[in-house]
Amino acid sequence: MRSGDSDDRHSAREERQTRAYPLREYALLADGHRGGLVDPAGNVGWLCAPGWDSPAVFSSLLGGAGRYSVTPTDPRFTWGGHYESGSLIWTSRWVGTDGIVESREALAYPGDSCRLVLIRRIHALDHPAQLSVWLEPRADFGREPLRDLHRTGGTWSGRSGPLHLRFTSTARLQPTGDGAITGLVTLPAGGRHDLVLEISTVRFDRPAPDPDETWRTTERAWRSTAISLRGCLARRDATFAHTVLRGMTSPGGGMVAAATTSLPERARAGRNYDYRYVWIRDQCYAGRAAAVAGADDLLDGAVTFVRDRLLADGPRTAPAYTATGARVPDQEPLARLPGYPGGVVHIGNRVAEQFQLDVFGECLLLFGTAGRRQRLDIEAWRAVETAVAAIEHRWREPDSGMWELEPRQWTPSKLTCVAGLRSVARLAPSAQASRWTQLADTVLADAGRHGLHPSGRWQRCYDDPRVDAALLLPVVRGALPASDPRSDATRQAVFGTLAVDHHLYRFAPDERPLGDAEGAFLLCGFIAALATHQAGDPVAATRWFERNRAGCGPPGLFSEEYDVQQRQLRGNLPQAFVHALLLETAVTLSGPIGGTGFDGPIGGTGFDGPVGGTGLDGPVGRTGLDGPAGAAGQPTR
Repeated sequence: MRSGDSDDRHSAREERQTRAYPLREYALLADGHRGGLVDPAGNVGWLCAPGWDSPAVFSSLLGGAGRYSVTPTDPRFTWGGHYESGSLIWTSRWVGTDGIVESREALAYPGDSCRLVLIRRIHALDHPAQLSVWLEPRADFGREPLRDLHRTGGTWSGRSGPLHLRFTSTARLQPTGDGAITGLVTLPAGGRHDLVLEISTVRFDRPAPDPDETWRTTERAWRSTAISLRGCLARRDATFAHTVLRGMTSPGGGMVAAATTSLPERARAGRNYDYRYVWIRDQCYAGRAAAVAGADDLLDGAVTFVRDRLLADGPRTAPAYTATGARVPDQEPLARLPGYPGGVVHIGNRVAEQFQLDVFGECLLLFGTAGRRQRLDIEAWRAVETAVAAIEHRWREPDSGMWELEPRQWTPSKLTCVAGLRSVARLAPSAQASRWTQLADTVLADAGRHGLHPSGRWQRCYDDPRVDAALLLPVVRGALPASDPRSDATRQAVFGTLAVDHHLYRFAPDERPLGDAEGAFLLCGFIAALATHQAGDPVAATRWFERNRAGCGPPGLFSEEYDVQQRQLRGNLPQAFVHALLLETAVTLSGPIGGTGFDGPIGGTGFDGPVGGTGLDGPVGRTGLDGPAGAAGQPTR
């Protein structure tokens, strides 16, 4: 081969390793403590260490220097891949001109808070193959190069910032002199090769892990967490949604909203947020979905995390925390990273400064679900009382609402509290139940006076008469019967105003056509399926479900928004609450028409109080968009 041809191949390979791919093509590796993204060229372009919200050690996704790639040297290959059932063990499959190569990879599971182990096993299926390895760890979002590098046998050791690294491979690798290790792996037909990367906050005091045993442990651990969803609609996708939620949930129960930061919702729109934290609202969604699926350990984890935050912070409970329960740091720019195309990089989030009334209602809905499964302890009941007291003292205050906008009297926030109060009142002793129901009636009456549109439907805000997709979920949760005139009118208005080809937008922020300001919200599309199912139209419900279930890429991951026109994912990846609602919807649509999967049938039988005079069982939550005209504010997600 001529040297020019070799240089061309090298350039092509480097381009594949460092370019940004459409979000739909990234796969997730996660172990509960942190998560990474793998692109089609075999590059781990994003991985934070040691925790979810730590600085990234591989940040090429956002234009940073750190990356870890294992990719065929043949520049002409097509990519595919799949997850092994019930796990986040990912296999990339490259079909080239000379044969097929697979790369099996995972974060060792269950993970360790101080030490991650990234295992990769490459396999030349039918012909000899050659792959390029490039390991360039750079802690602190690319600022800290690899240093103190030395090799003992087939193991390389070094430091990057405060992190200790160890890399084991029998391949002939060499340091580049500028903080990377690189080389080629040549495999015979049928040959395999293991690579093991360890990153730790402390020095390694034991031998490098055995690849075979690490794979066996990881496989067994994922199998032990598997759930059975017999008769479930789209069972494979629902099972995978559960797996994603599990991988994004820390041992303390905290589930991060996404594994990434600053993936833009809209190119050059300035809506780039850090989602590597635990939103209480999202946690409640995941807990309720876990209850529907029978994953009681995930439900217990959600209850524990929410319980502890309420008991610690009371009426000042924040909308979001770190995965360890600490305060979310304030947002700041990270100008040294170019960012994903169309966006700039931020770390931290302004959400800690907000008051979101609906969070307390969502907490009560979660506790009500857990209580009906006999999974509330004494401390959890203390947290119930804390949330009730917070609503009692703060429900009249303007709040930032589920979309985290300018503080106003958002109707869904009030209705969520009504729903939560009624949910726990059904489980409480008579004296408490009476007091909590009376409080729910008071809040609902206020919403009825100020948040009901003259046409008879609910409106999004006391001073904003427009509709909002968030108003669908209160009815789904059983606060009002689906046949209630207000429910029916709201559903028709939302679908008539915000739906495009069975995708649903949150609201119309201004006079621009839907889709010009933001993408459709996949969360809202699944809620539309639940609302339609509850209203007695299973065919339409299934159409909503299938349409939104298709809004992912080959690995099956969902982001927050879906660009309907370009058929692309937008925003941070993967978005946990979308997977939670997919799971809930898949199970619910498999059940009786009108059922919710939670508290028994609705339509007037699943709540206390007179029909038309009770509250709601909880709207949805999301954040991070520009507000409507006259209500812009500063979104935080």
